Amino acid sequence: MSKKKLAVRVLVLLVAVLINIGIICMKFPAKNIDVDVTVKSDVSTEFQFFYAEVNSQEGFTIQNSQIVKYEVPDKDATLTYQIPSDTTMLRLDFASGKSSNIVEKIVLRCGKVERTITSKELCSLMSVNEAKVQEQDGYVKVNANSEDPFITWNASTWNIADVAYQGSLMKSTALKVLACLIIDLMVIYTLINIKKIAMLPIELFQNRKLIFNLAKNDFKTQFAGSYLGIIWAFVQPIVTVLVYWFVFEKGLKAGGINTRAGIQVPFVMWLIAGIVPWFFFQDALNGGTNALVQYSYLVKKVVFKISILPIVKVMSALFVHLFFIAFTLVLYACYHYYPDLYTLQILYYTFCMIIYVLGIVYITCSIVVFFKDLTQIINIILQIGIWMTPIMWNIDAMDLSPTLLTIFKLNPMYYIVAGYRDALINKAWFWENAQLTIYFWIVTALLFGAGSFVFRRLKVHFADVL
Repeated sequence: MSKKKLAVRVLVLLVAVLINIGIICMKFPAKNIDVDVTVKSDVSTEFQFFYAEVNSQEGFTIQNSQIVKYEVPDKDATLTYQIPSDTTMLRLDFASGKSSNIVEKIVLRCGKVERTITSKELCSLMSVNEAKVQEQDGYVKVNANSEDPFITWNASTWNIADVAYQGSLMKSTALKVLACLIIDLMVIYTLINIKKIAMLPIELFQNRKLIFNLAKNDFKTQFAGSYLGIIWAFVQPIVTVLVYWFVFEKGLKAGGINTRAGIQVPFVMWLIAGIVPWFFFQDALNGGTNALVQYSYLVKKVVFKISILPIVKVMSALFVHLFFIAFTLVLYACYHYYPDLYTLQILYYTFCMIIYVLGIVYITCSIVVFFKDLTQIINIILQIGIWMTPIMWNIDAMDLSPTLLTIFKLNPMYYIVAGYRDALINKAWFWENAQLTIYFWIVTALLFGAGSFVFRRLKVHFADVL
């Protein structure tokens, strides 16, 4: 074995070890926990539950509250609410007017971990508004006779964050083991087939200057002969953004969007942060899929490295994407959202998207040569995908079941779109969402490996079919 090959294998092993250590050291605390409130009242009513951080400047807001109906008077009922793990202030609103209520217990629950808040704890660090409260035989009795009765607790001593961490420990451990196992299997396969796997990346690196020149020429020739030339590459996406903005904000009165970080932004800012990466993904996928068909005269040349053609189309789409990143930053600056360190993450998410779409197009461009209908199928998938990602609607503001929420997040483009919004609006680092980051790169690596394999196996037949 040559020193060069040995060095590559050692480097792969070292990277795998570092990734494994990083995954093991990561903490995956639960972001939300359930709160079961067991109550009884002499009236049919609604109990509204508020949550906030102790130093929150906004205090209790409607956005940070949930309402659960209590329908049968004088009967014990357990009302379940969901709160963030960093909650330190809680408030329970009772029915307006005269009512007699009992709060029997409050249970914090995350997975299989539970913590019951005793009546003594409920009565300590508590403030009352327009109600009389007394502790009786292990429960709290609340008599109200006013328009706005409620109880507020300083829950900083309830160890809510600890419950969230302990409850997610088993799940996070299983995820870590699974992620490490998948990565280690991929590394073993890579070491065994390193020559075949490294062939495509090496070809792309060796022909990087040719790829750039072909991509630049491809970008220019797309609109050759038209009066406005390459301007048309930017007109259609801008018109699309304006149409969606007019329909949702002006027509459907979407107004401001509340992000998962609790920040309210104009709809157009929230929309463009999600739709700009989608434009690139759409153009790169369509162009890359048809790269071999479009450049069939190059495919038939024996000496030409046809493996560079899909990435040529991806890089061509990247030129437009870089313009729209600049356009987005200017638009944000107009709304007084200026670039900062978090904004640099756009480069990371763009790189993620390039590798992800490359893995896909090496598969699709190989198959479309033999199955032309694939182009139409991809167009249909893209039409559905823009709504499934989601881009037009706010997944954080909808009451979706955990299963449905997980299904949406399994779409790798969700990670990209959410990442752009984290970089521009929520100001969060990509490693803060460690689970999705690991999942995205595992899927992307598998797709890239599969794309390389399919392309390598089928390329000998391309010239004959085309």
